[in-house]
This record gives sequence, structure tokens and C-alpha cells, in this order.
Amino acid sequence: MLNLERLRTLDALARHGSVSGAAEGLHITTSAVSQQMAKLEREVGQRLLARHGRGVRLTDAGRLLAEHAARILSQVELAQADLEAQRGQVAGELRVSAFPTAARGLFPAALADLRERHPALRVRSREMEPENGIRGVVRGDLDLAVVLDWYNKPMPLPDGLVKALLLDDPADVALPDAHPLAGREEVDLAELAEDEWITWGEGEFCHEWLMFTLRSKGVEPIVAHRAAESHTQLNLVAAGLGVCIAPVLGRDPLPAGVVTVPLRQRVRRHVFVVWRADADRRPSIRAAVRALRAAGERFGGAPEDGAPVRTAAPAS
Repeated sequence: MLNLERLRTLDALARHGSVSGAAEGLHITTSAVSQQMAKLEREVGQRLLARHGRGVRLTDAGRLLAEHAARILSQVELAQADLEAQRGQVAGELRVSAFPTAARGLFPAALADLRERHPALRVRSREMEPENGIRGVVRGDLDLAVVLDWYNKPMPLPDGLVKALLLDDPADVALPDAHPLAGREEVDLAELAEDEWITWGEGEFCHEWLMFTLRSKGVEPIVAHRAAESHTQLNLVAAGLGVCIAPVLGRDPLPAGVVTVPLRQRVRRHVFVVWRADADRRPSIRAAVRALRAAGERFGGAPEDGAPVRTAAPAS
């Protein structure tokens, strides 16, 4: 009979593409991955891995068994979710991530609420950019991820996920207090055509959104500085080094020397939480979504139509 933990190791290898990636995803050592795979090969009587340069690749037999392993593990997760739902207890471990401003703005209240209401639930949280959080949920490394997209640029989601809106987060422009537009009631993006911008890292979803939005307004952005963390961006603004987009969630307190002015375009981002469809009935998932929505109410909360939405077929 095939051993479930060895199938889980094979599945992690197929998803991560390397022994080190599988080890990190499973929170075990690379030696443990190699040992599990050696045992699985003896169990099935076929080679599942082949040397490829300094790494390894799956053989034809390895790929075939990995496809079955993904389906088996999905069914196991569904069975566990059904058992949890039948028992009705919020317990066990829940692995969650959020992008930095959501981690700062939502996690303290939400995770404290979960600890108080459900002491048998162990929550493990980490900061993670939206794209990485979604990949973690799809791979099974995370149970929930708080992610975002923008009003004019949706975040693509793989099939097999469920998402629920937490809040619509308005964004202003942050300016040095000596900026000529700092006293205005609102600003048009086109008026910032000559300003230097402080933005996110190259290739990050929020950076690509900003470039897309400015160019759609006829502005070719002048990017002066990049910083992943919003408060770093705001401190660069305070030093007079440029302007940046400043969503409301997680931005307070503003550094001295910075003012925020609403944009005429009413820029906003959608903050939502995603999880795997085959874990939809887990009480811990539902409790976490409720806690996150309650935390989001301080920032306006989700609109009335923010019911969970599935993205096509269950993930395998």
C-alpha cells in the first residue's frame, strides 16, 4: 500500500521542482525528502527521480504517480474538511499569510480574536506578497492568504480557489508637506506627470498596476526609488524624495512631513482572502474569514455583495 506521507513528499517535489523547495514547503530537511523518496521508489519498484545537472527531475513514472498523488491528497484534504465540519470544532493548525499592510492592519485584531474565541486553534502567520500567497494556497503550503487587486487591474486567480472580499481600501497620493499640491482637496494623476515616484519592486503586482494606471492617464512615470514596505515609501516622501500611492489600510501613523490628498480618480484596491475549495467546509477556515472580516470593518468592511466566490473546478 502506498504511504501517504511519501506521496505528500512526491507531490511537493512535483510542485516545487527541487528537493530544497520541497523541503522548505514541507518544513523538513532535504535529507528527509531524499529518504522518503528512496523509500517510495522501493515501495513502487520503479525509479521516480533522475539526476538533472545539480538537481533532480521526475521520471515518467514519477510524473504519473505525482498526478495521482495530487488527486489523492486533495481527496484526503476534503475528507479532513468534512470530518472537521461534522465535528464542528475550530481546532488544529491554520497557516495564513497577508501582504504587509494587511498583515499590519488586519492580523493583530483578527488573530487576537481567533486566539480568544478558539484557544484550540494554532494560527501561524507570515507576511507574503499577494502572488506568493496565492501560490502557497494552491500548493497547500498555506490554508488562507489575504491578497489584493486594484479597481482597474484584477488579480488573476487559479481554478479551485474560493475568495471572499474583506474590504475596499481607498488610496490617496502621499506628498511632502512642502509640495505645491499638498493643500488641495483632490489631485488628478495627470498633475503629477513631472514628479518622481516612489514605488514597489520591479515586477511586483502593485508596481505593474501603478505603471499601467499612470500610462493610461498619459503620464510616463519617473521612478526614482523602490521600496516593498509602505512605511519605507512614506519616509522617503517625508524626506522630499518623491510621491507615492498611500492606501488607507495599515498606513497610520503617517510620518511627520507627509500629507495625503485624495485622487480625483477615486483609486481603491480590493482586499480579499482566498482558500482552497476542497477546504471550504473546515470550521477553522470559516472562523478565520469571520475574524478577518470583523477586523476589516474598522476600515469600512466588505460591501453587502461580498459573498464567497469559487474559481471554477477544485484544485488538484
